[in-house]
Amino acid sequence: GLVLMMTVGGWFPSGGMQDPDSPTAFFPHALDVAHHMVLPEVTLVAVLYGQYQLVMRASLLEEMHADYLTTARAKGLRDDLVRRRHALPNALLPTVTQVFMHLGLVVSGAVTTEAVFSWPGLGQLTYEALKVKDLNLLQGIFIVLVLAVVVMNFLADALLRVLDPRVRAS
Repeated sequence: GLVLMMTVGGWFPSGGMQDPDSPTAFFPHALDVAHHMVLPEVTLVAVLYGQYQLVMRASLLEEMHADYLTTARAKGLRDDLVRRRHALPNALLPTVTQVFMHLGLVVSGAVTTEAVFSWPGLGQLTYEALKVKDLNLLQGIFIVLVLAVVVMNFLADALLRVLDPRVRAS
């Protein structure tokens, strides 16, 4: 976030959620908030994108040596078709799990991002509660964060049941 503020901070606002003198009409206000949202969002995405890419690549490389793919190639299917229709859906399963686990953790990972960009939210509230040592507020925030992780893990399990027939059978 700090590197983005130093490099492209002149093009995008680097603090707050909106300009103090922003218009109150819906569309201009939404554009102002979206303009302020660019740097925090790019920061959050940049941190997670590399992890998704590495997990997907490793999963796909492991899947490409499976016996059923050798059989599909032996039947005469083109390699790109084998990769897209057979290997990709199975290689996608760990990435889907990781995405949903990160959705729950993004709420807690936004603490630093919101503090850096002065963005009002749960992260900023956590930061303020830590500064004034408000333990009751911190406990409430941590319960919300834990619930977000648990709900996202439940949704990941439910989605894996839909995507993977092997999970449905068990």
